Amino acid sequence: MENKQRNYLDKVVEFLVRDTKINYKNEKITTPFLRPPFLYLSYHLLHPLSSLPFPPFTSYCKNVYGLTDQEIKYVWKEYTDIIKDKVENGR
Repeated sequence: MENKQRNYLDKVVEFLVRDTKINYKNEKITTPFLRPPFLYLSYHLLHPLSSLPFPPFTSYCKNVYGLTDQEIKYVWKEYTDIIKDKVENGR
């Protein structure tokens, strides 16, 4: 992956993380890629077994950022790693 491409994808991750709100008390995560009727993710969807991108995430990344399937896999991994860390460390 080229530096320019990686920089863009890292910015996408940064935007996604910034626009994600974690409710530690209710164990819910509000994301920019979920809309009604699904307003939030449960913590369990960030389990290591969910290594494949969540379908609404894939659609959002294609429609908003124009990402390819390969790029979406990279962004999903980076995004979930950051959010998991925030969930596990309560920050």
